[in-house]
Order: sequence, then C-alpha cells, then structure tokens
Amino acid sequence: MAERRRQSLKAQRKDKKRHKHNLLIKTELKKTLKKLQGSIAGKNIEEAKTLLKEVTSKLAKAAKKNTIHKNTARRKVSRLSKKVARLAA
Repeated sequence: MAERRRQSLKAQRKDKKRHKHNLLIKTELKKTLKKLQGSIAGKNIEEAKTLLKEVTSKLAKAAKKNTIHKNTARRKVSRLSKKVARLAA
C-alpha cells in the first residue's frame, strides 16, 4: 500500500512540472500571436511575415509535444497565413 502512495506522490510532482512547462509554452505562443494580430491590424506587412514564421514554428513545436492538438495548430497557421496573404495582396 505504501508503494502506491509513493507512486502517486511522484506522479503529482511530475504533473505539476509538466503543467508549468505547458503554461510557459502556451503563454509564449499567445504573446507572439497577439504581436502578429497587431501587425496585421496595423497593416505592417514585413513585420507580419517575419512574425508568421515565428508563430508557425512555435505552433508546430507545441503540437509536436502535445501541448496543443496538431489540428488546432494547423488550423491556426492556415488562418493566419490567409490573413497575411490578404494583407500583402
């Protein structure tokens, strides 16, 4: 019985650590998404293109590590790419 208790405590520690890491990734992602949305709203084409690359990379990494779902990442990249393309055209 004591063994299970130790295992559950270790699992809780691991969960806390993973949660902190996932939150860090998600907040960084949200910050860059907001920057990109701002540059799109401000019609700053060059900045939007560079930020799109950065956002795409961060979304792919988050999806690869299962922080967010892969289809969510793909959908966001698609929609943002359309917005930037419309801005450039």
